[in-house]
Amino acid sequence: MSAPAADHPVLSAVRTHSLAENPSSFLALNAGNDVFAAPDAEGVIVYRRTGRHVVQFGGPFASPDSYGTLLERFVEHVRDRGLRLVGVQLQRADAERYAAAGFTVNQIGASWAVGLADFALRGTRFMQLRNKISRALRSGLQVKEVTADDWYEALARIDGAWLGSKGEHARPLEFLVGEVGGQFQAHRRLFLGTIDGSPVAYISYSPVYGSRAGWMHDLSRRVPDGSPGLMEAINAHAIEQFRSEGVQWLHFGFTPFTGLDSRHELPGHSPSFQWLMHCLWAQGEQLYPARSQLAYKQKWAPDLAIPEYIAFDGQASLASFAHVFRACNAF
Repeated sequence: MSAPAADHPVLSAVRTHSLAENPSSFLALNAGNDVFAAPDAEGVIVYRRTGRHVVQFGGPFASPDSYGTLLERFVEHVRDRGLRLVGVQLQRADAERYAAAGFTVNQIGASWAVGLADFALRGTRFMQLRNKISRALRSGLQVKEVTADDWYEALARIDGAWLGSKGEHARPLEFLVGEVGGQFQAHRRLFLGTIDGSPVAYISYSPVYGSRAGWMHDLSRRVPDGSPGLMEAINAHAIEQFRSEGVQWLHFGFTPFTGLDSRHELPGHSPSFQWLMHCLWAQGEQLYPARSQLAYKQKWAPDLAIPEYIAFDGQASLASFAHVFRACNAF
């Protein structure tokens, strides 16, 4: 029998151990993840196995005293089984620990965050955003926060229409994106947009812990033939709700290949992998739509770009990098 959501060891770990300040930490609770723990260390490591690779999400969610021990035990566990380890969405504090442990660590992208204390959609820089929101509202869009249990069928229809618009070979991403439903849904928040009572779009927000606590703009879907500005209008509504509650930060999550800067790289990084990340930012839209993802996030004038890292046990490996996408169900 699974642990009640409030007592779940992974939930407890991501809430309690904020050493790395990972804004995506709640994704550790996604269905399908595996969990590693050691009897002599406090905390957990979350991962998925794909073929002969183990893809770890974030660093250890562990107390400072147990972090190194838990990482060492996990590396032994993976190596003893003849597998290759790659960690993704490491934060800077994680990256430094992994580099010191002999991993090859490179920046892979960034996550983005907006401070809400003084946020307002005033001024010329938000004019286009305001126009899109107004257009969606003029089309009859109404936005409300809802309970997912009451709307699963409608959400599934939106998901199906959205995925169908991506082409016959499109697959729903997992692992590094959130989900709706399951054991931990009560900890998320869901904002739904309807027109004439019919659901047309939604955004799910996941909790963020640590010194920049708040919510993360996570899973978002819309019907492909809907009015422009649906997502913007839903997010603007959610921001006003969060601000009324005193929430300090809205995070927009991780986007690979964005925010790349040589100043973020650590000693011992792979120059060839660094080149690959810049190449994928320039020409990799078929692999991942990083430019369009970033364009949406930049509409909200983020205050922070938080570098995120990938760590290879040994040399940087294109095969290991590909297995990150396998773990995400990208192919």
